[in-house]
Amino acid sequence: MIITDTHTHLYSEAFDTDRTEVIDRAIAAGVTRFFIPAIDSSYTKDMYALERSYPDNIFLMMGVHPTHVKDNYLEELSHVKEQLQLRKFIAIGEIGIDLFWDQSMLKAQQDMFRAQIQLAKQYKLPIVIHCREAFDEVFDILEEEKGPDLFGIFHCFTGTLVQAHQAISYNMKLGIGGVVTFKNGKIDQFLNQIDLKHIVLETDAPYLSPVPYRGKRNESSYILNVLEKLSEIYGVSKNSIAEITTQNSKSVFKL
Repeated sequence: MIITDTHTHLYSEAFDTDRTEVIDRAIAAGVTRFFIPAIDSSYTKDMYALERSYPDNIFLMMGVHPTHVKDNYLEELSHVKEQLQLRKFIAIGEIGIDLFWDQSMLKAQQDMFRAQIQLAKQYKLPIVIHCREAFDEVFDILEEEKGPDLFGIFHCFTGTLVQAHQAISYNMKLGIGGVVTFKNGKIDQFLNQIDLKHIVLETDAPYLSPVPYRGKRNESSYILNVLEKLSEIYGVSKNSIAEITTQNSKSVFKL
């Protein structure tokens, strides 16, 4: 069984004391492909170091996380552009809009989201979207930018069935992680109405641990709990879920 974690922050400070053990546990569990979203320029060096340590398993994105869009966002955008000119990445992400923590930077977040979508189109890359309490704002920009050159993953999808179909209409896969195991997560109630061809697996480690690890640090090996839950929801084997979702990730990232 080859399992793909399409969204994991393995360079996070949360793993500084046992990063090797965390990755080795995941690989031993069958998770052999890790897609690594960027946050901002302060993490670029650590991302590159992670890739050097696991060149066959680690695949890097480039971008600025919406919660890290601050007054210096044009400098951060310049950093993204510079890195894209220096080397290859597999996606622009994670990018988007987050109105949970701070609404004062909405205009800057919108500008950054648009600018990074344009970079994705320029480099023919998928985007990986972060959306928190901002579905309308994200969908407004996706509606502006929609077309065959817009595609990617709606990371950590937590919306309604209607919103799921809308995201899919913009050529987005739905990133499903620990939330699907939560009693109040809600997406488990309708997910079987979404064809598996639209689903990819993720952890968002070290965040959003699935049950029974909820509240603790997440890690990529816990994707097995997400896999098990999806097997229950869809009524198909864990092997089938792993195979289909890994193939879906390959179609997005062109790997």
